[in-house]
Amino acid sequence: MTSQEIRQSFLDFFAARGHRVVPSAPVIPHGDPTLLFTNAGMNQFKDVFLGTGKRDYSRAVDTQKCIRVSGKHNDLEEVGYDTYHHTFFEMLGNWSFGDYYKEEALSWSWELLTEVWKLPKERLHATVYRTDDEAYEIWKRFLPESQIHRFDEKDNFWEMGDTGPCGPCSEIHFDRTPDCTGGPLVNAGVQEVIEIWNNVFIQYNRRADGSLEELASKHVDTGMGFERVTAVMQGKMSNYDTDVFQPLIGYTSALCGRPYRTELDDADGVAMRVIADHVRTLSFAIADGAIPGNEGRGYVLRRILRRAARYARNLGMTEPVLYKHVGILCDTMGDVFPELVKQRSMIERVMKAEEESFLATLERGLVRFEALANEHAGTIPGWDAFELYDTYGFPLDLTQLLARERGMDVDVAGYETQLEEQRARSRAARKSHVQEVTSSTIDAVSHFTGYEHDVEEAKVLYVEDNRIVLDATPFYVEMGGQVGDTGTIVVGGAEYRVEDVRKSGDAIVHVCEVQVDAAVGDTALAKLDAGRRRDIAREHSATHILHEALRRVLGSHVQQAGSLVAPDHLRFDFSHFERVHPDELDSIERMVNEKIFESIGIYTEELSIEKARTIPNVKMFFGDKYGDKVRVVFIDEKFSVELCGGTHVRNTSEIGLFKIVSESSVASGIRRIEAIAGRTIPSWLKDQQALARVHERERDDLQDRIRQLERELASLRTAELANAIPSIIAGAQSLDGFRVATGTVAAEDPEQLKSLGDELRSALKTQGVGVLASVNDDKVQLVCVVTDDLVPRIKAGAIVGAIAKELGGGGGGKPHMATAGGRDVAGLPAVMERIPSIITQTIS
Repeated sequence: MTSQEIRQSFLDFFAARGHRVVPSAPVIPHGDPTLLFTNAGMNQFKDVFLGTGKRDYSRAVDTQKCIRVSGKHNDLEEVGYDTYHHTFFEMLGNWSFGDYYKEEALSWSWELLTEVWKLPKERLHATVYRTDDEAYEIWKRFLPESQIHRFDEKDNFWEMGDTGPCGPCSEIHFDRTPDCTGGPLVNAGVQEVIEIWNNVFIQYNRRADGSLEELASKHVDTGMGFERVTAVMQGKMSNYDTDVFQPLIGYTSALCGRPYRTELDDADGVAMRVIADHVRTLSFAIADGAIPGNEGRGYVLRRILRRAARYARNLGMTEPVLYKHVGILCDTMGDVFPELVKQRSMIERVMKAEEESFLATLERGLVRFEALANEHAGTIPGWDAFELYDTYGFPLDLTQLLARERGMDVDVAGYETQLEEQRARSRAARKSHVQEVTSSTIDAVSHFTGYEHDVEEAKVLYVEDNRIVLDATPFYVEMGGQVGDTGTIVVGGAEYRVEDVRKSGDAIVHVCEVQVDAAVGDTALAKLDAGRRRDIAREHSATHILHEALRRVLGSHVQQAGSLVAPDHLRFDFSHFERVHPDELDSIERMVNEKIFESIGIYTEELSIEKARTIPNVKMFFGDKYGDKVRVVFIDEKFSVELCGGTHVRNTSEIGLFKIVSESSVASGIRRIEAIAGRTIPSWLKDQQALARVHERERDDLQDRIRQLERELASLRTAELANAIPSIIAGAQSLDGFRVATGTVAAEDPEQLKSLGDELRSALKTQGVGVLASVNDDKVQLVCVVTDDLVPRIKAGAIVGAIAKELGGGGGGKPHMATAGGRDVAGLPAVMERIPSIITQTIS
């Protein structure tokens, strides 16, 4: 069977048994701050297990896209070096939410594996939790007891966390040993006997004291590694030898002109497996809305891309090549995951831009690493590892990989110290305040009336400290980018100022400035700040118009990547791969204002999700959870139609006017527009006029100050680089009565290199020749210095010229100092090693 047939067979098997086929959740989890990436099939059903969410079905089946590259689920370092670890994989799963349980789950597992897929029964082993006699007895109907194994909590008891839903699990393992003698290898972590399916039976709740209580509803959560079971079904020992990976690996092999070898210790084979895996991870993450960046999941993706780019270089490919694989991935997986095809252009452009950015510094970074590796024995110091990260963009794991290849370690603790110090220096003066609504989900239901009313009389359902829940409220909870409402609640004869509004389950929690003195059942009057709400509505409606204007001016690749709708401004992040040019900004702003002046009526409809999907050009966002009913906001059916729960004006004319304040880069491939609307604009214009007058007076002084700071910065950078000079002199070699000191430094330009040459010459004092090299813009720069007492005998110009000739360049200068350049960056380390012999030849 092909991989596509295996996947479809799994879905069809359970669909025929009453399971709803649900789409994969995005690999970018929304609404779950504990996860960087979706890393298991259960993530999208977590709210069901926690009792905070429901579905309109009790049985489900899916194939879930997963990424595991952080925390305890981190497979990055193993990728490429074994047969079955991946950073991206599919998890096939079937689910029961309080419906069937162990009998059906295990029986169906056996039926699919042995009767549909015809796997040999003698090669299947089952594991159960040590006290789960029920599961053991079920397996006895299918397997001899020699193929049923009991294990403890480590292997066969699943828990979501320290507290919460949990239960025993039963795994199915496949024996690949030639003579079916793999029983003792079950759960040994070897490729000869591998786990292919796990049935988790969620039947307990773990209390804070560690005790277990039975759940009223018991669930089934199963997971089958798609790539693993495909290898088993196709008779392959390695997942990478299946039709899931071979198209990508074959394409890499064709690009680099080297054959793929399956041996795990073959360097080219490792590189091709890494590229195949990492391209999948990057493509799916970008398709679902993630972008490589400097923080969080963005930095994880940047690490993965740079790791893959370095492996591509190991295969002799020095130009961007990762993005070229996206088309192959679309051909093989686009039918199942159409978002790949839809976002192909964006994926390719983001990956290419990231590769180009990294390759611009990769060669210089590798030269610097070689210098560090030669300078230090055994361990790369933390400061130097941080320099590789800070100056050349080398993630720590890339430096560790380079060090491992040379049999060296990296001082990770020292690196982390330097990184934290940098963060402390550069951390912006901002504070974030996260207020816990309550320690547990509030068992109450609030009805939101804010679309129709600004004031609501309601009953108190819950009170705790400064938090109060009503059965009905006009207050909007911050979501979808729109900030929450503020206002007042009057209860028990006292008025309380509401400073924040949060959601807890189905309850809307009003957070007041002071403790609330009220009781459940009391009557309360909730009144929001109507003027502030109207300002927010203006900004929100303007945001919808801006979104569509961006797509019409820049292209349909534009996707929302984040937003903030406040009463006095809006911020809109979107995918785009270059600066938005001034004429484009003018067109966007003009289009928004034209729609405002057209006085278009804005209306909303509550529709079924199925009907909403049929609306032409409707905007629906990856990762947003939509129920059976959704709210659709129309601003001219032919212009802007979006699913949105926020508040809006009734007519575009109420917005007044729209002004783009700034356009900037947030991350690679993500741009940000900040804008204002309505009555904020006059005060903004007044502020701009005042600033213009100030800037006019200060412009000349500012230019002088900038030039002064630039000089000071260059001097500080030179002084920083000069710290390496004592170690360079310490490593000098003796030659015919004088010393030869050489080193590679990270000088930014020839002038800085000359300044370092002066520092080296002064430090040598007498009887010394010094040669420093740096790499900039893929060219080698050299400086040679000679102490005064040696000038009659040795000329710096002759020496630097001879060295440059070895590197395909030339140069010259004064007897005591001369500079040169060369083109052979790759040959620099070898030439630096031979400088003493070059000097000997030159002076003889």
